[in-house]
Amino acid sequence: MSSVSNEADRNWTVLELLRWTTEHFGKHGIETARLDAECLLAAALDVPRMKLYIDFDKPVSPDDRKVFRENVVRRARERVPVAQLVGFKEFWSMTLAVTQDVLTPRPDTETLVSAALDLLPDRDASAKVLEIGTGSGAVALAIARERPNAHVTATDISPAALKVAIQNAESLGIGDRVRFLLGDLFAPVDTAGFDLIVSNPPYLAESERDALPTELSHEPEVALFSGADGTDLLRALIAGSSAMLAGKGAIALELAPAQAPQVARWCEEAALGDVVIHRDLARLPRVVSARAGVLGASVEPSPEVSVEGTNRVAPTVSPSEVD
Repeated sequence: MSSVSNEADRNWTVLELLRWTTEHFGKHGIETARLDAECLLAAALDVPRMKLYIDFDKPVSPDDRKVFRENVVRRARERVPVAQLVGFKEFWSMTLAVTQDVLTPRPDTETLVSAALDLLPDRDASAKVLEIGTGSGAVALAIARERPNAHVTATDISPAALKVAIQNAESLGIGDRVRFLLGDLFAPVDTAGFDLIVSNPPYLAESERDALPTELSHEPEVALFSGADGTDLLRALIAGSSAMLAGKGAIALELAPAQAPQVARWCEEAALGDVVIHRDLARLPRVVSARAGVLGASVEPSPEVSVEGTNRVAPTVSPSEVD
């Protein structure tokens, strides 16, 4: 950002900084150039993004420009994700702390929350919910807020990630409603009989590592990769869920679109029924859900996705604003 830093005496306005930074990010191949510029400047000024356009002709102080400039440099040169630079991410109308120890919550994962809530249709009913691989706590906390009588347990293999999740739970005022456990998959869980098991596990293939965007190099590998084809943990979650679900308990798993047909078949092979493929906002298969104790409750598969057996495709309806 040399052209800005070399003109220290110039009174840069909000709009001028946004225009310059958007062009700068565009030259560096950042697809969300304008959005990133807005997020970084709003964070530097400690104001909502919309206020930037109310105060578009307001000069930005040298101190605020310094904070902004440092983050612009890191975003352009190092491709550090915006959420890590500002320290938070909006998800399901919640503001969540984000660090390099957790996967940044994605809008696509709101599809998983929507599917989970559909599987727990009674808002006021008591339910036992287990999230495997909670990361920042985004999914578990969204479910806990939407289902106030649910008893939510969330696990993660990373102590650093659990620290972030606990911080987020406490900042949202629901720290006493979610139990966080350290360990791999189902190992730390001392009870069964869950009404819902939900997970956004790592689902990238090791073979994809070299082709991924640089931004992902700033996120924990343990939250990204899962074996040669990306399905190791998906298979383990389906296999282990049978012993952990209540009589008609359900499971919902986020995955890569190409994995949906195979994961749906694995659910059927595990004697789970009512298998549903849920699409994200881009209409891509993003979540597979299934239920125990309903084998034979078949639904014709959608012609939009080639899936054998008792599968259908459900649309995504997300009540929160996707930024």
